Amino acid sequence: MARIVGGLTTSHIPAIGNAIARKMFEDPYWKPFFDGYPPVRDWLDEVKPDVAVVIYNDHGLNFFLDKQPTFAIGAAPEYKNADEGWGIPTIAPFKGDPAFSWHLIDNLVHDDFDLVTCQEMLVDHGFAVPMQLFWPNYADIGIKTVPLVINTVQHPLPSPRRCYNLGKSLGKAIESYPEDLKVVILGTGGLSHQLDGQRAGFINKAFDQMCMEKIVDDPEHFLDMSIRDLVLEAGAQGAEFILWLAMRGALTGKVTTRHSNYHIPISNTASGLLCLENAA
Repeated sequence: MARIVGGLTTSHIPAIGNAIARKMFEDPYWKPFFDGYPPVRDWLDEVKPDVAVVIYNDHGLNFFLDKQPTFAIGAAPEYKNADEGWGIPTIAPFKGDPAFSWHLIDNLVHDDFDLVTCQEMLVDHGFAVPMQLFWPNYADIGIKTVPLVINTVQHPLPSPRRCYNLGKSLGKAIESYPEDLKVVILGTGGLSHQLDGQRAGFINKAFDQMCMEKIVDDPEHFLDMSIRDLVLEAGAQGAEFILWLAMRGALTGKVTTRHSNYHIPISNTASGLLCLENAA
């Protein structure tokens, strides 16, 4: 049977992708950010997951304002990335696992989550940046991936409770897969940030740190929040925290923090990094 080994969180902003492409790992601005990741890579080397389910939000590469699904999932043999206008170089494609994806789709639809299923799918910085941060050699090791998109762009957005429950259904589906796979779940985006309007540049450090604490041991703390509540506390783009909640909902066992890091600012964004181990 498949087993969930843990969950990871990270920011996914495009500026990180440009910094990776330019190898700015020792640059004074970027070094405190990049220095947070080696302990997580050490843990990944230890547990060696076979598949990464990457929960992220599409930024217009597959879906735009005229067609915006609440939930979408990939079921392709590979996923190519493309430039969305940020000038990030195109990198090697990511391996898919269609059989595993269709198992997840069947089970999530059975649990009344209506998904757009994508047998062809491009992946943008929301997917590619986290994969590069956690697996700089992803193409060499051949880790397989499942992209899971949640709308954080076009309102109405799914509520924190809805996304947490999606994660619970996802975790149940993963652990019913008959093959012996080790699976890690990525919840990407955030933390607090707002890119436009009167609160452009908004960061709420106290709320971010509370989120990083409570998502480990008390994730249900957030379930009665509305999207409006989340935007007020974390900024318009801080609503991406629902992606973290979906990840946390998927973790089925005793959750232990193996590593955490919080850093501000990275391109006007508060960056939160968590490595959560999911004990059987």
